[in-house]
Parts: sequence; structure tokens; C-alpha cells
Amino acid sequence: MYSYKYPRASLTVDAIVIKKKSHQLLLIQRKNMPFVGKWALPGGFVDMDELLVDGCIRELKEETGLDLTRMTQFKTYDAINRDPRGRTISIVHYGFAEENAEVQAADDAMQARWFSIQNLPELAFDHAQIISDFIESIDILK
Repeated sequence: MYSYKYPRASLTVDAIVIKKKSHQLLLIQRKNMPFVGKWALPGGFVDMDELLVDGCIRELKEETGLDLTRMTQFKTYDAINRDPRGRTISIVHYGFAEENAEVQAADDAMQARWFSIQNLPELAFDHAQIISDFIESIDILK
């Protein structure tokens, strides 16, 4: 359907989901390459027929079962080598979950778990930087 003379970057979305009171962050353990077994923000590739926020909400639900109706765009991450599969630009969105929100891994996630935002596991891609930027910018720990 699309034919371009020049290569194009892939477009992805990543979801930062926080429990406001307990400061827990939702992460998934990756099932597929790259970074198999590493923890990451829920997210994935945007479909050609969807808005960015809709893609983020869809990916979140597919990977964790969590169905948020509202997410806010945070920031774009476009470092040249942020994804070993090729040039990938991610639009990060954030939202808040209820304290009793439960998650269940599905799609390309081995696990989905809540972690204390102050004690996170080793993360895939540039997700440690994304989370650090988010904490500093939104000041969630106040």
C-alpha cells in the first residue's frame, strides 16, 4: 500500500501507568526479542489506522489486561539506537490506575507486575531514562 523512496522510522507507543498512592509502576517482562526476559513499559507498534493514544491504550490492554480510558501524552523518545531492531521513535503516554488494579500478562508479555517506583528491576531499551524523566517532570513522589 505504501511505497517510499526513503526509509522510514517505526513508530511505537509506551505506557507509564502509576498507582498514585502507593507509587507502584506497571511493567511487563518481555517474551520476544530484543531483550527477552527483561522488564519494560507496556507498549508496541502503532497501527496505521489508529491515533497514538488509542494505540497506547490498546497495547496496554493487550499486554496487561488493564483497560484505561484516559492517558496523557508525556514525551517523545527518538535516540537513533534506542531499539536494536532499527530506527524506532516512541511516543510515551501516562495514566493512573486504582490501587486495587489487577493485571494479567498476555500477548507478547511473559509477566505483568506492579513495582515500587523506587525499586525497579533492570529495564529494556531506554525505559530507565524514560521513567527517570517522568519522575523528575511529573514529580510523582510528592
